[in-house]
Amino acid sequence: MSTAAVLALAMALDALLGEPRWLWDRLLHPAVLMGRAVGWCDRRFNAGTGRRAKGVLVMAGLALGAILLGAALAELGWLVEVIVAAIFLAQKSLAQHVGAVADALRVSVGNGRMAVAQIVGRDTAAMDEPAIARAAIESAAENFSDGVIAPALWFLVFGLPGLLLYKITNTADSMIGYRNDRYEAFGWAAARFDDLLNLVPARLTAAMIAALHGALGDWPAIVREAGQHRSPNAGWPEAAAARALGVALSGPRAYDGRMRDFPFVHEAGRKMIGADEIDATVRLLWRVWGAGLALTVAGALLFAG
Repeated sequence: MSTAAVLALAMALDALLGEPRWLWDRLLHPAVLMGRAVGWCDRRFNAGTGRRAKGVLVMAGLALGAILLGAALAELGWLVEVIVAAIFLAQKSLAQHVGAVADALRVSVGNGRMAVAQIVGRDTAAMDEPAIARAAIESAAENFSDGVIAPALWFLVFGLPGLLLYKITNTADSMIGYRNDRYEAFGWAAARFDDLLNLVPARLTAAMIAALHGALGDWPAIVREAGQHRSPNAGWPEAAAARALGVALSGPRAYDGRMRDFPFVHEAGRKMIGADEIDATVRLLWRVWGAGLALTVAGALLFAG
């Protein structure tokens, strides 16, 4: 079976089942195991001198282990590949978590704050309704690139080795890729490698969002606003989503009790937004996902022919 056909089945399986609690309440999720591996490396090697060199070697070791594990699993046949790929795709769970913010926000702003705190790292205690909606939409756009398009693309290009390589890198970046005293040196390699692996997926995600929502004419503005983001990749799907939805995103927000004056993305867009715009974002995710599935199926059929 072709890689494209396996990916199409994995996407469908993820959309059908998502992250079933009955299973992961009983078994350790592979992403948890990856996190434990990164955590062990952090505790064991992130000390003393030469932390950047140690971080490079740790990232190289984790990457090699992921590639070898992916190759071994691929030898077990296409059914194992489908299951493993589906586990590491996050379309349904992402849509559910983002949609839950809209549902909570319709109950109260306090409920919305608690729901959005599950998916963002910024301070949520003082958020009003538009700030909650912006946070949810930004998280949806960025995590759609990181959790759906990127793993799908790397699987399509390099199979399970590529998928597991991407996921261990993304996990390492989320745990140690911070610019602070503890991780700036040790997590440097993880952060830079994650930036590299997301370079194409982030821009592909932005292009798909724009193309499916009549926003390709705004591409120069998307490129400009993506370049203003503190991340080299996260700004791309965020800027495209802002244009597609007609809303203003980013803007001032607080981290660790300190307000940061970030510029708005698509400042001319609507700023008084709420649950309806979050729901529109969930529909956007599914629309782009559907286009990706259609392209993958077409590729599978073309390859089969």
